[in-house]
Amino acid sequence: MKNLICLGIESTAHTFGIGIVNSKKNILADQRANYTTEKGGIIPSEAANHHRELKEEIIKKALEEAKLKMKDIDFIAFSQGPGLPPSLLVGKDFAKELAIKYNKPLVGVNHLAGHLEEGKFFTKAKDPVYIFVSGANTQIIAHEGNKFRIFGEALSVGLGNALDKFGREIGLGFPAGPKIEVLAKKGKYIDLPYNVKGMDVEFSGIVTHCINLYKKGVPVEDLCYSLQEVGFAMLIEVTERALVHTEKNEALLIGGVSANQRFVEMLNIMCRERKAKAYSCPLNYSMDNGVQIAIAGLLQHKYNYNVFNGNNIKEVDIMPGWRIDEIDTPWIKKSEIL
Repeated sequence: MKNLICLGIESTAHTFGIGIVNSKKNILADQRANYTTEKGGIIPSEAANHHRELKEEIIKKALEEAKLKMKDIDFIAFSQGPGLPPSLLVGKDFAKELAIKYNKPLVGVNHLAGHLEEGKFFTKAKDPVYIFVSGANTQIIAHEGNKFRIFGEALSVGLGNALDKFGREIGLGFPAGPKIEVLAKKGKYIDLPYNVKGMDVEFSGIVTHCINLYKKGVPVEDLCYSLQEVGFAMLIEVTERALVHTEKNEALLIGGVSANQRFVEMLNIMCRERKAKAYSCPLNYSMDNGVQIAIAGLLQHKYNYNVFNGNNIKEVDIMPGWRIDEIDTPWIKKSEIL
């Protein structure tokens, strides 16, 4: 069987990334550029301009790293959704431009599926309960009945965005999560609302409460520590319930917030007590990147799922609200991976 090479383009939010991966599970290139701010949160139009300005530079670096030319690429995958429409449009337009110019098939990838498959790619997890915690997304997911099923999720704001909102209010800039993690190491616990509703979680009220306490002079280190502890504990609780319900014995932490070492520690403790295995995506790949899109693209291409050719490429558009439980998974249904 031919060793296929996929070029993956990620552009759902603040990261523009290009990864090149082959079907022998070799990562040939991983190039990224991140939009950040010193103050305030992500501004969608500015993030899109950032991606537009750097896309040619990123693909040049990726091809140079892989020691390849576009003619060596077998097909192109791109993050079709969910995400911020301005950022998604940049990646979609660039992917279509390359596919048409070089006569390559195009694969539309659900960004969350990229995270899930990347998690298995980099760990020994086979059939886990996924704890997907990024900026906009906070979901407890497992594969059941030939579909990814969402067993619990944030009802309003995802944990990553909740941390960023709090960070914005106290002047930490974007992204705030890593800075909150550092400050939390110097803090002590104070009582905050704990809001779990069945299998779902709610973070917006907790953030508002923290902001009000900050304005009253409560030390920022204590607020950072307590916000982390409560938010993570809520997710560990619903993850444990999902493990019981699905009778799975693996938990896999993925998404940008999985870079937080306290979160990883809490998950390890819970799984050890349940005699389950805890995994987390490697730190370097916990953030958005093009490799995850290429990994999912290879799986989808193998089963001709959401693959576009010829004139069909012109009709491809973004899907900003595309949920993970709306996709089919023939590569899992047939018990095959790369």
